[in-house]
Amino acid sequence: MRIEYLYRYPVKGLTAEALEEIGVEAGGALPWDRAFALAQGDAPFDATAPVWIKKTNFMCLMANERAALLKAHFDPSSGILMIAAPDGTQIADRPLTPDGRLRLASWLTAYLGSDARGVPVFHHLPGFVFGDQKTPVVSLINLASIADLEAKVGAPRHRLRFRANVYFSGAEALSELDWVGRELMVGGARLRVVKRTVRCPATQVNPDTGARDANPVLELHQHYGHADLGIHAEVVDGGKISMGAAIELLTL
Repeated sequence: MRIEYLYRYPVKGLTAEALEEIGVEAGGALPWDRAFALAQGDAPFDATAPVWIKKTNFMCLMANERAALLKAHFDPSSGILMIAAPDGTQIADRPLTPDGRLRLASWLTAYLGSDARGVPVFHHLPGFVFGDQKTPVVSLINLASIADLEAKVGAPRHRLRFRANVYFSGAEALSELDWVGRELMVGGARLRVVKRTVRCPATQVNPDTGARDANPVLELHQHYGHADLGIHAEVVDGGKISMGAAIELLTL
C-alpha cells in the first residue's frame, strides 16, 4: 500500500492543503490540521478550558455549505492565513495574534451572513485540535473504497468530500474497516487504528461547487448497510509521512 494524497485542513470546515511531506508526533494530529476554527456565537466553548464539542457549534460543512467555496491557505513560516471568497474578495491576516483573529472572525461572519449565529469567535489554542473526534487523530481513506462506492452509485464522488488526511492505494475495497485495533506503519510513523469513520451530512457538499448534490451517507447505508468510510488512527510513534510512502499493516 502507498500514500497517494496527503492533506491537512488548517481551518475547521475550510479547504484542504495538499502536502508533500510532514512530520507527526505521538499523540498528535498532523501539524496545523484543524488548528483554527470559527465558533458560533452561541457555542458553549470556553477558550480558557477547552474541551471537545460537536462540530455544529462551529462553521462547518455539515451546517454551512457555502464554506466549501472559500479557498484557504495557512503559511506557518509567516503566520499568515489567507482566505478568498468566490467573488474575489479576500483576507490575509495573522491568526496567531488576538487582533488578527478578531479581523478574521469579522470577515468570516460577514461571509456567512444569515448562517452566522450571535457573534462568532475565531480561535487558535496551541496544542488544541478542533477535530471531529475527541482526541487528535490522523484520518485515512482507501481509494479503492471510494471507487467501489462510485461504481455502486454510478457517479463520481470527489475524494475531498470525505476530508481525510491520507488517501492510499493498494488495499481491497473496505478492507480497512476491519483494521480497528491494528497498527500501521505509515511512512516513518506508527499509527494505531482506533475507529471507523462514520460519515455525516457534510459529505453531501460538493467541494467544487458548494452544492448539496449527493447523499453519500444514504448511499453507504443502501449499498453496505452502514455509513462507515475510512478510519481514524492515533499516532503511537512519530515520524515523517510523505507522498508515495509505503503503508504497512503490522502483524498481530
